[in-house]
Amino acid sequence: MNMTEENIIGLLSECTLFRGMSEEEISGVLSGHLGRIHHYSGDTLIAQAGEEVHSLQILLQGSVKGEMIDYAGKVIKIEDITPPRPLAPAFLFGKQNSYPVNITTVEDVMVLSIPRDRFLSMLQESEKVLVNFVNIVSNRGQFLSNKIKFLSFTTIKGKLAQYLLDLSGQTKSSSFMLPHSQSQLSELFGVARPSIGRAISELNRDGIFRTDGKRVEILDYSGLTSYLR
Repeated sequence: MNMTEENIIGLLSECTLFRGMSEEEISGVLSGHLGRIHHYSGDTLIAQAGEEVHSLQILLQGSVKGEMIDYAGKVIKIEDITPPRPLAPAFLFGKQNSYPVNITTVEDVMVLSIPRDRFLSMLQESEKVLVNFVNIVSNRGQFLSNKIKFLSFTTIKGKLAQYLLDLSGQTKSSSFMLPHSQSQLSELFGVARPSIGRAISELNRDGIFRTDGKRVEILDYSGLTSYLR
């Protein structure tokens, strides 16, 4: 996983933080602000909930997951994160600038870490990076708002209904492929896997939707929406 600065710039050109910028522009903006590269093996805790965010960390290779653990010890997966993407960008600044979740590696990863003061200078020097960062933070706020809404549903069928309706809205179709397996859904919902399978079977039987492998077709939007109440 050893990489040259040129290789790193190439990866960063695909990151939303540098959207609309050429590799030459990215190289110029990063001049003096490149930071450090960190390598972590799989199943490693790289940031703990409550820990202060001292630097902007950008995932360059590998994948990580964000998880919350409640007081009962139940683990709730918030999301899977794939590269190239900043980690917890919305918590780099502000009064309570600490990680909201545990970030754990799923496989071997490489992370670029840019100290907060250096990144602040970068924002002052580049309007493109500033606008991209503001958009990223805004999108994260919207994501977290939707996540809170999702987690507020106490029943498995309610969580499943919200999940499927969101996918239908994103694809603008009543028929779509599930991006998660039942095991991944159980982590996402914070429930046992058999409970997910049972809820899917019951909603299939009731004619709310039809499944074929990972393909889902919503048959009764009204019936599905009723589980949100």
